[in-house]
Amino acid sequence: MKGSRVVVTGGAGFLGSHLCERVLERGATVVCLDNFLTGSPRNLEHLLGRPAFRLVECDLTGFIHVPGQVDVVLHFASAASPADYLRYPIETLKAGSMGTLHALGLAAEKGARFVLASTSEVYGDPLEHPQKETYWGNVNPVGPRSVYDEGKRFAESLTTAYRNARGADTAIVRIFNTYGPRMRPHDGRAIPTFIRQALLGEPITVTGDGGQTRSICYVDDTVDGVLALAESDVTGPVNIGNPAEMSMTELAETIRDLVGSSSPIRFVERPVDDPAVRRPDISLATERLGWLPRIDPVTGLRRTIDWFEKELSSSYSAAS
Repeated sequence: MKGSRVVVTGGAGFLGSHLCERVLERGATVVCLDNFLTGSPRNLEHLLGRPAFRLVECDLTGFIHVPGQVDVVLHFASAASPADYLRYPIETLKAGSMGTLHALGLAAEKGARFVLASTSEVYGDPLEHPQKETYWGNVNPVGPRSVYDEGKRFAESLTTAYRNARGADTAIVRIFNTYGPRMRPHDGRAIPTFIRQALLGEPITVTGDGGQTRSICYVDDTVDGVLALAESDVTGPVNIGNPAEMSMTELAETIRDLVGSSSPIRFVERPVDDPAVRRPDISLATERLGWLPRIDPVTGLRRTIDWFEKELSSSYSAAS
């Protein structure tokens, strides 16, 4: 990747900002495109002075143009938290459809490698466990989560069509639950919610009976997997996630213990179409990309908690 010019859509978001940072570390030039609907320029403050980094406010659902050479397009523009995509359902669908169409058009125009950030949510509430890339999924096309799930499924189909019909160099990565620094405290996802509640001594709200499972992957590992795919000739889809599966109750208890909090656990209503289980089969990523997650959940959660402590402390100091 050294010496290449990389466009990162959604680069001001949680995962996108980590991608921008890592691509720069590898000696590439980065053009970040973001409309700041759910991302924030604050995530990129430490990069703004670098000559090799450019931040452009841009809505991918409209016309996009990046002058000059482009070698890689990493398409990560989308709301990713249920709280966000339920708040912005039309915008989420447009990002998955029109946004993907325009990002693919840019890559095709420039002859660039295109990597679509898809999601484990294309598997829906799975009837196969763990989930392999060959599994077609169990998604409710008219449920509240469909704006994200079906937007990503359409994006996968469009990416595949560009490869088959137009010879575009494309790849699809299916990302499983990723966490780490720069998640928003009120993101709505389980880990930032549990950490915020534990740090503030509030009840930790676990949905349903807490028996549903997730497999959580630290952001550094996810970024390693994405870039391994970008630098390969693998088309995918490829699962990137940590197979270390735990229940929501176990996750809440682990975070509470790591924080040293006495917060009680409170069970609340489970969201509609919330998946019962989630665990990736990462055989393909290991065999074709040589990728394995390195950060165990306890280590990753400690790092994330440390960041949230500083973030919440600075937020309350600014407000006082």
